[in-house]
Amino acid sequence: MTAPIEPTASTASPTPTASTTPPTPTASTASTALTTSTADVDVLRYSAFTTRPDGGNPAGVVLDAAAIADDDAAMTAVAARVGYSETAFITERDEAARRYRLRYFSPLAEVAFCGHATIATAVALAERDGPGELVFDTASGEIRVETTADGDGPPRATLTSVPTRSRPADPGTEIEPTLAALGWSADDLDPALPPHVAFAGNDHLVLAAATRERLADLAYDFDALDAVMRRRGWTTVHLVWRETADPSAEGSAENVVFHARDPFPVGGVVEDPATGAAAAAFGGYLRVLGLVDGRTRVRIRQGEDMGRPSDLLLDVTPDDPRARVSGQAVPIPRTGR
Repeated sequence: MTAPIEPTASTASPTPTASTTPPTPTASTASTALTTSTADVDVLRYSAFTTRPDGGNPAGVVLDAAAIADDDAAMTAVAARVGYSETAFITERDEAARRYRLRYFSPLAEVAFCGHATIATAVALAERDGPGELVFDTASGEIRVETTADGDGPPRATLTSVPTRSRPADPGTEIEPTLAALGWSADDLDPALPPHVAFAGNDHLVLAAATRERLADLAYDFDALDAVMRRRGWTTVHLVWRETADPSAEGSAENVVFHARDPFPVGGVVEDPATGAAAAAFGGYLRVLGLVDGRTRVRIRQGEDMGRPSDLLLDVTPDDPRARVSGQAVPIPRTGR
């Protein structure tokens, strides 16, 4: 399997340099889709990291995919029919233990881990079965998710990532070609937050912008960035800007705020409006840099510049390599499809 990726919604903002239309499935996939019956597969549609159907990151959710559990082509065809770039499938279940095998498919192929589809699936299960702890077995490893009722609002889900790691990015092979593709210079970066490649199930290059204006002005070379990311096996480039002065201040969501954008050309779209896997990897980045003092909660604002505002809460502690990412999710009304 190729390097895991976390696709974004097909509703991404218009690209400055290339079409945002996701790649067309291959002829073999399309042919299989015609011969495999997927019409009876019940797909729920949720938007994650938001309380509004028109915000956050949309995902398809199939709560019972047992009938097609061994048919990758059928699941790929369902994901393509849904039209979002990520659909999650529960292929095995232990209802008593609240443990599920969870697989993720883009319209083109299976991917190892997806944060926003995990949150969406957990909220769908919480709405059906009630809140509590869930365990998802994924290609990246075991993911535990705690779901809670959130007053009158939609349920909240908190996923615990696989152990994170983070390393300095290589100047010649990673930083320079990425900056060139973005149209950024070294002066556009925050010197206090050095470039790293961070992991929480997938690899993400973390680049910190020096100003909010630099983050907002995203007009990159789609093909050039796609080429760099494919060479390095990255899922997204996680661009951040630190709104608050001290990311370890008081461990309060109000005191620690970052804004993020995640270019995602390898998925065929400009950017991801809410990236749970990148948020978890960013937690590992902060921990490795020593910016976590006790339990630290970071609020990540994403999707604002593309019209799909998203809220992600990230919890990190110095003595635990795992990160916890929280968010709400809401059903997207059906439109007769």
